[in-house]
Amino acid sequence: MPETKVVLLEQDDLMHPNTGESNFNESAYYNFYDRGQRIGGFIRLGNRANEGYAEMTACLYLPDGTVGFMFQRPEIKNNEAHNAGGAKFEVVKPFERHRVSYHGKLCTMKNPLEMADPAKAFKTNPYSKAALEIDYAATSPGWGGELREKIGDQWISSKTSGDAEAQFAKGHLEQLGHAMGKLVLTTDGVDREFKIDGLGLRDHSWGPRYWQAPKFYRWLTMNFDEDLGGMATITVNRDGSERPGGFIARKGKPFLNIVKVDIQTEFVGEQQLHDKIKVTCQTAGAGAPIVITGKVLSMIPLRNRRAGIVTRIAEGMTEWNWDGKIGYGLSEYLDHFDE
Repeated sequence: MPETKVVLLEQDDLMHPNTGESNFNESAYYNFYDRGQRIGGFIRLGNRANEGYAEMTACLYLPDGTVGFMFQRPEIKNNEAHNAGGAKFEVVKPFERHRVSYHGKLCTMKNPLEMADPAKAFKTNPYSKAALEIDYAATSPGWGGELREKIGDQWISSKTSGDAEAQFAKGHLEQLGHAMGKLVLTTDGVDREFKIDGLGLRDHSWGPRYWQAPKFYRWLTMNFDEDLGGMATITVNRDGSERPGGFIARKGKPFLNIVKVDIQTEFVGEQQLHDKIKVTCQTAGAGAPIVITGKVLSMIPLRNRRAGIVTRIAEGMTEWNWDGKIGYGLSEYLDHFDE
Protein backbone atom coordinates (compact mmCIF):
# COMPACT_ATOMS: atom_id res chain seq x y z
CA MET A 1 0.00 0.00 0.00
CA PRO A 2 1.34 3.48 -0.86
CA GLU A 3 2.03 5.90 1.99
CA THR A 4 -0.90 8.28 2.49
CA LYS A 5 -0.93 11.45 4.58
CA VAL A 6 -1.78 15.15 4.54
CA VAL A 7 1.03 16.88 2.66
CA LEU A 8 1.55 20.57 1.89
CA LEU A 9 3.29 21.35 -1.42
CA GLU A 10 4.66 24.68 -2.66
CA GLN A 11 2.17 24.54 -5.56
CA ASP A 12 -0.70 24.57 -3.03
CA ASP A 13 -0.18 28.31 -2.62
CA LEU A 14 -1.20 28.77 -6.27
CA MET A 15 -4.52 28.16 -8.03
CA HIS A 16 -5.68 24.53 -8.32
CA PRO A 17 -7.25 22.65 -11.24
CA ASN A 18 -11.03 22.85 -11.36
CA THR A 19 -12.06 19.25 -10.62
CA GLY A 20 -15.53 19.74 -12.08
CA GLU A 21 -17.90 19.39 -9.13
CA SER A 22 -20.81 21.84 -9.36
CA ASN A 23 -19.81 23.27 -5.98
CA PHE A 24 -16.05 23.37 -6.61
CA ASN A 25 -14.66 26.31 -4.65
CA GLU A 26 -11.21 27.82 -4.38
CA SER A 27 -11.00 30.49 -1.74
CA ALA A 28 -8.34 32.70 -0.23
CA TYR A 29 -8.78 34.80 2.90
CA TYR A 30 -6.57 37.31 4.73
CA ASN A 31 -7.15 38.87 8.14
CA PHE A 32 -5.12 41.41 10.11
CA TYR A 33 -5.23 43.66 13.15
CA ASP A 34 -3.14 46.77 13.82
CA ARG A 35 -3.20 47.01 17.62
CA GLY A 36 -1.62 50.47 17.63
CA GLN A 37 -4.42 52.04 15.62
CA ARG A 38 -7.06 49.47 16.59
CA ILE A 39 -8.01 48.83 13.00
CA GLY A 40 -8.40 45.41 11.41
CA GLY A 41 -10.48 43.23 9.18
CA PHE A 42 -10.55 40.49 6.60
CA ILE A 43 -11.07 40.04 2.90
CA ARG A 44 -12.06 36.85 1.08
CA LEU A 45 -12.61 35.62 -2.45
CA GLY A 46 -14.17 32.23 -3.09
CA ASN A 47 -14.25 31.22 -6.77
CA ARG A 48 -17.26 29.09 -7.71
CA ALA A 49 -16.36 28.86 -11.37
CA ASN A 50 -18.80 26.04 -12.17
CA GLU A 51 -21.62 28.17 -10.78
CA GLY A 52 -20.36 31.22 -12.67
CA TYR A 53 -19.58 33.55 -9.79
CA ALA A 54 -17.20 34.37 -6.94
CA GLU A 55 -18.09 35.17 -3.34
CA MET A 56 -16.33 38.43 -2.42
CA THR A 57 -16.38 39.61 1.19
CA ALA A 58 -14.61 42.69 2.55
CA CYS A 59 -14.96 43.60 6.22
CA LEU A 60 -13.06 46.34 8.07
CA TYR A 61 -13.30 47.08 11.79
CA LEU A 62 -12.51 50.79 12.22
CA PRO A 63 -11.08 52.56 15.30
CA ASP A 64 -14.33 54.40 16.11
CA GLY A 65 -16.31 51.13 16.31
CA THR A 66 -17.78 51.48 12.83
CA VAL A 67 -17.59 48.43 10.57
CA GLY A 68 -17.31 48.75 6.81
CA PHE A 69 -18.71 45.75 4.95
CA MET A 70 -19.40 44.57 1.42
CA PHE A 71 -20.49 41.27 -0.09
CA GLN A 72 -20.81 40.62 -3.80
CA ARG A 73 -21.21 37.72 -6.19
CA PRO A 74 -19.34 38.97 -9.25
CA GLU A 75 -19.44 36.90 -12.43
CA ILE A 76 -16.36 34.79 -13.22
CA LYS A 77 -15.67 32.45 -16.14
CA ASN A 78 -12.83 30.30 -14.77
CA ASN A 79 -10.59 29.57 -11.79
CA GLU A 80 -7.41 31.13 -13.13
CA ALA A 81 -7.03 33.87 -10.50
CA HIS A 82 -8.50 35.52 -7.44
CA ASN A 83 -9.53 38.79 -9.05
CA ALA A 84 -13.21 39.74 -8.85
CA GLY A 85 -15.58 42.25 -7.29
CA GLY A 86 -12.84 44.82 -6.74
CA ALA A 87 -10.66 42.38 -4.77
CA LYS A 88 -7.39 41.02 -6.08
CA PHE A 89 -4.89 38.61 -4.52
CA GLU A 90 -1.43 38.01 -5.98
CA VAL A 91 1.09 35.38 -4.90
CA VAL A 92 4.43 37.18 -5.29
CA LYS A 93 6.38 34.24 -3.84
CA PRO A 94 4.61 31.10 -2.52
CA PHE A 95 4.46 30.94 1.29
CA GLU A 96 6.53 34.12 1.59
CA ARG A 97 4.80 37.17 0.16
CA HIS A 98 1.38 38.08 -1.18
CA ARG A 99 -0.30 41.29 -2.35
CA VAL A 100 -3.89 41.96 -1.31
CA SER A 101 -6.11 44.78 -2.54
CA TYR A 102 -9.71 45.92 -2.53
CA HIS A 103 -11.09 48.89 -4.46
CA GLY A 104 -14.81 49.34 -4.06
CA LYS A 105 -17.67 50.40 -1.82
CA LEU A 106 -18.21 49.59 1.84
CA CYS A 107 -21.47 49.89 3.73
CA THR A 108 -20.40 51.69 6.92
CA MET A 109 -22.38 50.77 10.03
CA LYS A 110 -22.17 52.36 13.46
CA ASN A 111 -24.14 49.32 14.65
CA PRO A 112 -22.77 46.33 12.70
CA LEU A 113 -25.35 44.01 14.33
CA GLU A 114 -27.79 45.49 11.79
CA MET A 115 -26.19 43.16 9.22
CA ALA A 116 -28.42 40.41 10.66
CA ASP A 117 -30.93 41.88 8.18
CA PRO A 118 -28.68 42.50 5.17
CA ALA A 119 -31.32 44.02 2.88
CA LYS A 120 -32.24 46.64 5.48
CA ALA A 121 -28.63 47.28 6.52
CA PHE A 122 -27.49 47.91 2.95
CA LYS A 123 -30.49 50.18 2.33
CA THR A 124 -30.37 52.34 5.46
CA ASN A 125 -26.63 52.87 6.11
CA PRO A 126 -24.21 55.21 4.31
CA TYR A 127 -21.42 54.07 1.99
CA SER A 128 -17.75 54.92 1.69
CA LYS A 129 -15.34 54.31 -1.14
CA ALA A 130 -12.43 52.12 -0.04
CA ALA A 131 -8.92 51.65 -1.40
CA LEU A 132 -7.06 48.93 0.52
CA GLU A 133 -3.52 47.92 -0.44
CA ILE A 134 -1.60 45.40 1.68
CA ASP A 135 1.70 43.62 1.39
CA TYR A 136 1.30 40.35 3.31
CA ALA A 137 4.55 38.69 4.46
CA ALA A 138 4.76 35.29 6.16
CA THR A 139 5.79 35.09 9.81
CA SER A 140 5.49 31.28 10.04
CA PRO A 141 5.60 28.29 7.68
CA GLY A 142 2.38 27.13 6.06
CA TRP A 143 0.23 24.61 7.94
CA GLY A 144 -2.22 22.10 6.44
CA GLY A 145 -2.32 20.56 2.97
CA GLU A 146 -4.20 17.82 1.16
CA LEU A 147 -4.49 14.06 1.61
CA ARG A 148 -1.98 12.60 -0.84
CA GLU A 149 -0.43 9.27 -1.80
CA LYS A 150 3.28 8.80 -2.41
CA ILE A 151 3.91 7.32 -5.84
CA GLY A 152 7.63 6.95 -6.40
CA ASP A 153 9.12 10.22 -5.21
CA GLN A 154 5.98 12.27 -5.87
CA TRP A 155 2.91 13.04 -3.79
CA ILE A 156 -0.32 12.59 -5.78
CA SER A 157 -3.78 13.75 -4.69
CA SER A 158 -5.89 10.96 -3.22
CA LYS A 159 -9.20 10.34 -4.93
CA THR A 160 -12.13 12.04 -3.21
CA SER A 161 -15.00 9.80 -2.22
CA GLY A 162 -18.48 10.59 -0.98
CA ASP A 163 -21.09 13.21 -1.78
CA ALA A 164 -19.57 16.50 -2.99
CA GLU A 165 -22.47 18.37 -1.38
CA ALA A 166 -21.41 17.07 2.04
CA GLN A 167 -17.80 18.22 1.68
CA PHE A 168 -16.27 21.42 3.01
CA ALA A 169 -12.84 21.47 1.27
CA LYS A 170 -10.49 18.87 -0.16
CA GLY A 171 -7.36 20.83 0.72
CA HIS A 172 -6.71 23.62 3.15
CA LEU A 173 -3.75 25.64 4.41
CA GLU A 174 -3.22 28.43 6.91
CA GLN A 175 -0.30 30.72 7.64
CA LEU A 176 0.44 33.58 10.03
CA GLY A 177 1.52 36.86 8.47
CA HIS A 178 2.44 40.52 8.81
CA ALA A 179 0.24 42.98 6.89
CA MET A 180 1.67 46.36 5.89
CA GLY A 181 0.01 48.96 3.69
CA LYS A 182 -2.74 51.52 3.81
CA LEU A 183 -6.47 52.04 3.68
CA VAL A 184 -8.07 55.16 2.22
CA LEU A 185 -11.77 55.70 2.95
CA THR A 186 -13.61 58.40 1.03
CA THR A 187 -16.92 59.61 2.45
CA ASP A 188 -18.78 62.58 0.93
CA GLY A 189 -15.60 63.59 -0.88
CA VAL A 190 -13.45 63.57 2.28
CA ASP A 191 -10.52 61.14 2.52
CA ARG A 192 -9.38 59.36 5.67
CA GLU A 193 -6.08 57.51 5.37
CA PHE A 194 -4.92 54.77 7.73
CA LYS A 195 -1.43 53.28 7.62
CA ILE A 196 -1.65 49.56 8.38
CA ASP A 197 1.00 47.63 10.27
CA GLY A 198 -0.56 44.56 11.83
CA LEU A 199 -0.42 40.82 12.29
CA GLY A 200 -2.89 38.28 10.99
CA LEU A 201 -3.61 34.90 9.45
CA ARG A 202 -4.42 33.81 5.93
CA ASP A 203 -6.37 30.79 4.73
CA HIS A 204 -6.50 29.04 1.36
CA SER A 205 -8.80 26.12 0.54
CA TRP A 206 -9.86 24.21 -2.57
CA GLY A 207 -12.36 21.52 -3.51
CA PRO A 208 -16.13 21.02 -3.19
CA ARG A 209 -17.73 23.24 -0.55
CA TYR A 210 -21.11 24.28 0.77
CA TRP A 211 -21.35 26.38 3.92
CA GLN A 212 -24.22 24.13 5.01
CA ALA A 213 -22.12 20.94 5.00
CA PRO A 214 -21.04 20.89 8.69
CA LYS A 215 -23.50 21.03 11.57
CA PHE A 216 -21.46 23.89 13.04
CA TYR A 217 -17.88 25.03 13.56
CA ARG A 218 -15.73 27.39 15.63
CA TRP A 219 -12.56 28.88 14.12
CA LEU A 220 -10.26 31.01 16.28
CA THR A 221 -7.23 32.85 14.88
CA MET A 222 -4.72 34.66 17.08
CA ASN A 223 -1.44 36.57 16.88
CA PHE A 224 0.38 37.55 20.08
CA ASP A 225 3.48 38.96 18.42
CA GLU A 226 5.50 38.27 15.30
CA ASP A 227 7.08 35.23 16.97
CA LEU A 228 3.96 33.64 18.49
CA GLY A 229 0.49 32.88 17.15
CA GLY A 230 -1.86 30.09 16.28
CA MET A 231 -5.27 28.80 15.34
CA ALA A 232 -7.73 26.50 17.10
CA THR A 233 -10.80 25.01 15.49
CA ILE A 234 -13.48 22.42 16.01
CA THR A 235 -15.98 21.26 13.39
CA VAL A 236 -19.00 19.15 14.29
CA ASN A 237 -20.18 17.07 11.34
CA ARG A 238 -23.78 16.17 10.51
CA ASP A 239 -23.30 12.69 11.98
CA GLY A 240 -22.21 14.21 15.31
CA SER A 241 -18.52 13.39 14.92
CA GLU A 242 -16.03 16.11 15.82
CA ARG A 243 -12.91 17.30 14.02
CA PRO A 244 -10.64 19.33 16.31
CA GLY A 245 -7.41 20.83 15.07
CA GLY A 246 -5.08 23.76 14.86
CA PHE A 247 -1.54 24.75 15.68
CA ILE A 248 0.69 26.92 17.82
CA ALA A 249 3.55 28.58 15.88
CA ARG A 250 6.68 29.78 17.68
CA LYS A 251 9.58 31.36 15.81
CA GLY A 252 12.35 28.90 15.07
CA LYS A 253 10.48 25.88 16.48
CA PRO A 254 8.29 23.15 14.92
CA PHE A 255 4.54 23.59 15.02
CA LEU A 256 2.72 22.37 18.10
CA ASN A 257 -0.21 20.54 16.53
CA ILE A 258 -3.48 20.82 18.44
CA VAL A 259 -5.28 17.48 18.77
CA LYS A 260 -8.07 18.32 21.21
CA VAL A 261 -10.11 21.52 21.52
CA ASP A 262 -12.70 22.51 24.12
CA ILE A 263 -14.44 25.87 23.64
CA GLN A 264 -16.68 27.45 26.26
CA THR A 265 -18.63 30.47 25.10
CA GLU A 266 -20.76 33.20 26.65
CA PHE A 267 -23.41 34.35 24.19
CA VAL A 268 -25.08 37.75 24.53
CA GLY A 269 -27.92 39.86 23.18
CA GLU A 270 -31.09 39.16 21.27
CA GLN A 271 -29.10 37.45 18.50
CA GLN A 272 -27.12 35.31 20.98
CA LEU A 273 -23.75 36.12 19.47
CA HIS A 274 -20.49 34.92 20.96
CA ASP A 275 -18.86 37.42 23.32
CA LYS A 276 -16.50 35.75 25.80
CA ILE A 277 -14.50 32.64 24.93
CA LYS A 278 -12.38 30.16 26.83
CA VAL A 279 -10.48 27.71 24.64
CA THR A 280 -8.54 24.78 26.10
CA CYS A 281 -6.16 23.07 23.67
CA GLN A 282 -4.23 19.85 24.06
CA THR A 283 -1.21 19.57 21.78
CA ALA A 284 0.34 16.40 20.42
CA GLY A 285 2.78 14.78 22.83
CA ALA A 286 3.26 15.55 26.49
CA GLY A 287 2.47 18.87 28.08
CA ALA A 288 -0.21 20.64 30.06
CA PRO A 289 -3.27 21.96 28.19
CA ILE A 290 -3.04 25.50 26.81
CA VAL A 291 -5.81 27.78 28.07
CA ILE A 292 -6.54 31.05 26.23
CA THR A 293 -9.41 33.44 26.93
CA GLY A 294 -10.97 35.90 24.52
CA LYS A 295 -13.25 38.95 24.53
CA VAL A 296 -14.97 40.09 21.34
CA LEU A 297 -14.20 43.75 20.60
CA SER A 298 -16.47 44.14 17.57
CA MET A 299 -19.01 41.79 16.03
CA ILE A 300 -20.78 41.49 12.69
CA PRO A 301 -23.25 38.64 11.92
CA LEU A 302 -23.11 37.48 8.29
CA ARG A 303 -25.40 35.10 6.41
CA ASN A 304 -25.34 32.51 3.66
CA ARG A 305 -28.51 30.98 2.18
CA ARG A 306 -28.89 27.75 0.22
CA ALA A 307 -31.84 25.45 -0.37
CA GLY A 308 -33.89 27.12 2.34
CA ILE A 309 -31.14 26.84 4.98
CA VAL A 310 -30.00 30.12 6.54
CA THR A 311 -26.45 29.86 7.84
CA ARG A 312 -25.05 32.50 10.17
CA ILE A 313 -21.32 33.18 10.13
CA ALA A 314 -20.62 35.48 13.08
CA GLU A 315 -17.32 37.35 12.80
CA GLY A 316 -15.86 38.77 16.01
CA MET A 317 -12.66 40.81 16.16
CA THR A 318 -11.27 39.40 19.39
CA GLU A 319 -8.67 40.24 22.02
CA TRP A 320 -6.94 37.12 23.37
CA ASN A 321 -5.15 36.57 26.69
CA TRP A 322 -2.67 33.71 27.12
CA ASP A 323 -1.23 33.85 30.64
CA GLY A 324 -1.10 37.64 30.50
CA LYS A 325 0.20 37.88 26.94
CA ILE A 326 -2.27 39.86 24.80
CA GLY A 327 -3.04 39.02 21.19
CA TYR A 328 -5.68 39.69 18.55
CA GLY A 329 -7.50 37.83 15.81
CA LEU A 330 -10.86 36.72 14.45
CA SER A 331 -13.28 34.34 16.10
CA GLU A 332 -15.65 32.87 13.51
CA TYR A 333 -18.73 30.87 14.56
CA LEU A 334 -20.85 29.07 11.95
CA ASP A 335 -24.37 27.93 12.90
CA HIS A 336 -27.63 27.19 11.08
CA PHE A 337 -30.74 29.07 12.18
CA ASP A 338 -33.05 26.09 11.83
CA GLU A 339 -30.86 24.07 14.20
